[in-house]
Amino acid sequence: MTNLFQQFQSHWRKEFSPWISSRTRLLVTVSGGLDSVVLLDLLTRLGCEVVIAHCNFQLRGEESTRDEVFVRSLGVVYGKEVRVNHFNTKEYAAFNKISIQEAARDLRYEWFFSLVAGWQLTDNTITNYIVTAHHADDNIETLLMHFFRGTGLQGLGGILPLQKERGLLRPLLPFHKKELRAYAEERSLSFVEDSSNASDKYTRNFFRNQLIPQIQEVFPQVEENLLQNINRFREAGVLYAQSVQQHLDKLVVQKGAELHVPVLKWKKTVPLHTITWELIKPYGFSPVQTEEVIRLLDAENGAYIASPTHRIIHNRQWMIICSHATEHAAHIQVEATDKKILFENGTIEIHTIDQPGNTVSHTNEEVRVDSSDISFPLLLRRWKTGDYFYPLGMQKKKKLSRFFIDNKLSRTDKEKVWVLESDRKIIWVIGYRIDNRFRIGPQTRQALSLSYRK
Repeated sequence: MTNLFQQFQSHWRKEFSPWISSRTRLLVTVSGGLDSVVLLDLLTRLGCEVVIAHCNFQLRGEESTRDEVFVRSLGVVYGKEVRVNHFNTKEYAAFNKISIQEAARDLRYEWFFSLVAGWQLTDNTITNYIVTAHHADDNIETLLMHFFRGTGLQGLGGILPLQKERGLLRPLLPFHKKELRAYAEERSLSFVEDSSNASDKYTRNFFRNQLIPQIQEVFPQVEENLLQNINRFREAGVLYAQSVQQHLDKLVVQKGAELHVPVLKWKKTVPLHTITWELIKPYGFSPVQTEEVIRLLDAENGAYIASPTHRIIHNRQWMIICSHATEHAAHIQVEATDKKILFENGTIEIHTIDQPGNTVSHTNEEVRVDSSDISFPLLLRRWKTGDYFYPLGMQKKKKLSRFFIDNKLSRTDKEKVWVLESDRKIIWVIGYRIDNRFRIGPQTRQALSLSYRK
């Protein structure tokens, strides 16, 4: 029988030796099951500095307690420090409206990363890595789950053996479960069995227990073929990323904290859906929003789509990607042909009226201004410090900051104020007052009717 330890040792030296030194500490995640026990044994035999981390998700009653006790005993057997954390996984899943599997993954990695971060603060001369026991069978199941869920090329690359930027190592990926089991038998290693692994109610278990065995009946070599495909997809992913970046470099203009993309150029991009997704993905948008963003290219001026962190705004000939906190994004150009403008606070409708008459009744939301004094394009924007205007009925200018104080606007209210300007002159402090210079008078023959809807 092939010596798994020798294979593992060779693989470790080839793939990980550039990142591992005598000043490296490994946080080895140990559930107590076969895979993690074998991983712990192999790393200990290599002479690595190891700390054991165990998560008690409190999902299987006495069985969860049994696993924790067993892992603590491994610490005694191998002479290694053991860290244990207890999680209320069901409560976390319910609160965040996610599956138990997702909750467990989020909780464990958040804890692992916090442990390593704490060590780094204590002694930054030591390099720390989190080591998980993912193996070849896990990689195959991950590939299939990504494929059936619908994923890009990156998802078909499976589990990465090394994520240096995240400090993650997966040294068992070349080895199958049956090889790990044979090694455990040779070494007389004890481990615990997770009863939930036999249940197909979890997605991964369904693939493991049902789907893959059935495929093997038709294609006996399916596992090895899929592992080879993972390597092909991973290499193709490198070429894909390079090509996408070339497209984005030609498409995107960086302006401060914003990205500006010409609308026509974006619309002509081929392949449109793929480049659109790659463009919006880093800014918190979901795959299902790709189609919405493409429709936004033909939307009204000022229309936008939001992610939890960013917005994409249609601003005339440009699409602007900006953070919600970016002030410069709140500038929308208004042309004479525009009839309805969408912006952060609501909508503004614009209509031209002939012979409006001398007497005009204004409200906060409905105003009229003399068209002869208007020069397009107009600019719709947030107010800024230093802005001033001539409030209707007054011949003297007043700073907006003073106007807000006089009108007893709260700080929150002031932050929401937008203005409409023409040729650098404020026409309307939206929702409050027009500028006296643009009022309707006896000589007015044509007016702009402006309606604001929150």
